[in-house]
Amino acid sequence: MTVTTHAHQFNFADQWKNFVLGFQHLLAMYSGDVLVPLLIGQYLHFSTLQMTYLVSIDIFMCGVATLLQLKRTPVTGIGLPVVLGCAVQAVTPLESIGGKLGITYMYGAIIAAGVFVFLIAGFFAKLKCFFPPVVTGSLITIIGFTLVPVGFQDLGGGSATAHSFGDPANLLIGFLTITIILLFNAFGRGFIKSIAILLGILIASFAAGAMGFVSLKPVSEAAWFHAPQLFFFGVPRFNLSAMITMMLVSLTTMIESTGVFFALSDITGQQLTGKDLERGYRAEGIAAILGGLFNTFPYSTFSENVGVLKMSGVKTRRPVYYAAFLLLLLGLLPKVGALATVIPTPVLGGAMIVMFGMVGVQGVQILHKVDFSNNANLLTASVSIGLGLGVTMYPHIFQYLPTEFQIILGNGIVVTSVSAVLLNLLFNHRWAQAAK
Repeated sequence: MTVTTHAHQFNFADQWKNFVLGFQHLLAMYSGDVLVPLLIGQYLHFSTLQMTYLVSIDIFMCGVATLLQLKRTPVTGIGLPVVLGCAVQAVTPLESIGGKLGITYMYGAIIAAGVFVFLIAGFFAKLKCFFPPVVTGSLITIIGFTLVPVGFQDLGGGSATAHSFGDPANLLIGFLTITIILLFNAFGRGFIKSIAILLGILIASFAAGAMGFVSLKPVSEAAWFHAPQLFFFGVPRFNLSAMITMMLVSLTTMIESTGVFFALSDITGQQLTGKDLERGYRAEGIAAILGGLFNTFPYSTFSENVGVLKMSGVKTRRPVYYAAFLLLLLGLLPKVGALATVIPTPVLGGAMIVMFGMVGVQGVQILHKVDFSNNANLLTASVSIGLGLGVTMYPHIFQYLPTEFQIILGNGIVVTSVSAVLLNLLFNHRWAQAAK
């Protein structure tokens, strides 16, 4: 009897730890995900009611999309500890489509893109052979290091053009967050060490609240309950150019997701097969279709959460299941979900710098396995990473090219991936070796 009681106690403690780790995953992705509906809703002049629906159901669909990836089925699910959120690279194209053609055409384009991803998943998965360590290492490095400036921008206050950007109070809160995370990693043990990011965010948020940086207004204004509703903004309509634009965007998200999949594969030690990738892409395609039907957005695997996984050292899917169910709950209860939006931007910026830096170093670790005495590998990695960083800093270098090219070439992750694949083929493919 005692053994049974102890077993139950142990299970409860174990589940509680997974719940807290899941909450840490939730906070890491929440602001980045909420940002997308806020940006698009503001651009399209949504009312408060429309904005409330958009944010709430977006969060709910993040939970649905995450569950689609976590659970392996014959058709969907990569089975890695992944969290899905809105594809940030879709913001500008969606604003353009919604502004020029109307909201319903925007959702028609999202559905078309989801069907496109679902149909090409098998073909895209066969490209796995084009992603050896020199390519995946370069890709994961650029995923991390191109996101670090985003964290720095948040640390400074969020908007680089704002008068308050870089205010000493913002810097104090941001660096306090980093310091707390580092201290818990240096002196914490076991579970406490694994939730260092969560503790850093919470403690720094309370400190920021004492300094007057926290407003509970979003909580008081939010509704208590909001259920998903099919075609909330109207029945989707279809326009060829809008659909092609979103299909191009979906290719960029598939490439980014591929990098995240390989990063998680490296962390967890779980080898990925072509079938795994195929199921992963299909899950994202279905998530995008559901996004269009329920009038939210396309969804992709969040690279933010790779840093959380690396920091916590917990490599199972159980905490992410909790994160997914929390997303479902917060999506149905906007007032509760709004609590996560009151976390000050500098706090999130400080946490992002730590997480994204770790993702970048994860890529460097993979590159460490590459034979750089081979000049071909050295050129492949250095040119690809250089191009990716350059494009990230100056995406408007392609402003005179057609919009379709700007969508692809303006994304540093995509540029690095395409460059690394092509250069690796040029230098290391069999036909290239035979010519030497």
